[in-house]
Amino acid sequence: MRRCLELSKKGLGTTRPNPSVGAVLVCDGQIIGEGYTSVYGGSHAEVNAIQSVKDKTRLQESTLYVTLEPCVHFGKTPPCTDLILSSKIPKVVIGCIDTHHKVAGKGVERLLKAGCQVVVGVLEDECIEQHKRFFCVQNRKRPYIILKWAETLDGFIAPKEKKQDRPVWISNVASQQLVHKWRTEEHAVLVGTNTAVADNPKLTARTWKGMNPIRIVLDSNMRIPLDYSLFDGDVLTLVFIDTKFEEIAISKDNITYVAIDFTKEISNQICEVLLQHNIQSVIVEGGAQTLQTFIDSGLWDEANVFVGPILFGDGIKSPRFFDIVYDEIAIKDTKLRRYKNLKQSL
Repeated sequence: MRRCLELSKKGLGTTRPNPSVGAVLVCDGQIIGEGYTSVYGGSHAEVNAIQSVKDKTRLQESTLYVTLEPCVHFGKTPPCTDLILSSKIPKVVIGCIDTHHKVAGKGVERLLKAGCQVVVGVLEDECIEQHKRFFCVQNRKRPYIILKWAETLDGFIAPKEKKQDRPVWISNVASQQLVHKWRTEEHAVLVGTNTAVADNPKLTARTWKGMNPIRIVLDSNMRIPLDYSLFDGDVLTLVFIDTKFEEIAISKDNITYVAIDFTKEISNQICEVLLQHNIQSVIVEGGAQTLQTFIDSGLWDEANVFVGPILFGDGIKSPRFFDIVYDEIAIKDTKLRRYKNLKQSL
């Protein structure tokens, strides 16, 4: 199952809206086939694992390990349970049950009724964690939300005044590259107006191979200049504006305007829109006000906070919440503190 989890990571960022599942076939104590979910529309992990086995007669003596319950319904591809049974695989070990209403135990039931031996719950917590984005959409009816920022040793996210027309870096180059890797794994990245105006960010994954995330920007009063990078049309971009500008905002060239009521709490409104666009996960990258809005509403699941080796003395205070650090690692001279919202459970 640990090998299944390793394989499932290979499909991150490419399988949406399907989860990236890992599967392994074992016969006589040896792995004879393995696979993970293909790009959306392609084969599921179980299919790829079965197809990778050279001697198909060995399937009848094999155990299939899979991180998520095999599907039992027709979608872009036929049910995986049908292929498992037609391949006469006698035993299936499942990490966790699929909570999607079309599956939700029906895959296990189908296999058991056909005489297949089924074991459920092996490394269950790890498998649920791996499929957290998928489960969040299914169970909470909103995208999985990851907060990200960098702060100084004295707790500032930005200087009081900028002396240059470019971002002020707090973390190191290795940390910045890690952020680009994260962007390839998540569905979207979000920033507020002040960050967009001050930094003119591209919000793309320029230093890591992979797909660029959908860009989301909050621009209630349409203050961001149209010649900024966010409006270059290279990546699908959702721009949240106040309802008073709804009639004059024209969507075009990969830029879609979405009107919400900024006089009311906005984080729930944003989540509703993102769900309508089938967006499974989003990294909220700033600024302080936008991050604090999600924190205060309780609508966040993880927070990744870089602490750089510099002092500002004064400036914009970093966001604050009251949760314990569940992990801290060093990235050269920068610390990465990772938090979990313990009030949210999958």
